[in-house]
Amino acid sequence: MEKISLHENNPGEITYDIANLNDIPELIRLRILYMIDDFGSVSDEEREGMEKQLPDYFERELGKKLVAFVARKDDRLVAAAYLHIIEMPANSILLNGIYGEVLSVYTEPEYRGKGLCTKLIQNLIDYGREAGLGRIDLSATSEGYPIYSKLGFKDKEKRYTDMRYNF
Repeated sequence: MEKISLHENNPGEITYDIANLNDIPELIRLRILYMIDDFGSVSDEEREGMEKQLPDYFERELGKKLVAFVARKDDRLVAAAYLHIIEMPANSILLNGIYGEVLSVYTEPEYRGKGLCTKLIQNLIDYGREAGLGRIDLSATSEGYPIYSKLGFKDKEKRYTDMRYNF
């Protein structure tokens, strides 16, 4: 576990590690804050739906198909970045068929601009390399784009048009 000291106006230490099952309540809290930050608000119905689905999802997938890289201050999570590990049929570009997708990168507002996201994503990249992932994909916000670019992510070439069918 790595520790860094924050600036003088924020005493204490931040530690970086991978979330475990004991962190589920904090992961849910950060996931909802991420959704509020990304969409502007979350209705009571949406919040209740997430609070109902997320505990079971995290219990089943955390540490398996979902790895949550976190920054802690004391016993509280202040930032998180998820790596969703996906397996698909191998192809000429992805010979082992295994890749990762970055999801829900979020830092609480008072901890932004202190390098936490950069450290989480670097930890995520290192993990992906060691796990033998063929690539890591993400969709960047305008705020995150410079961080991801600095860490080596490149714009994807688009040969296809992204489409979706919603139920």
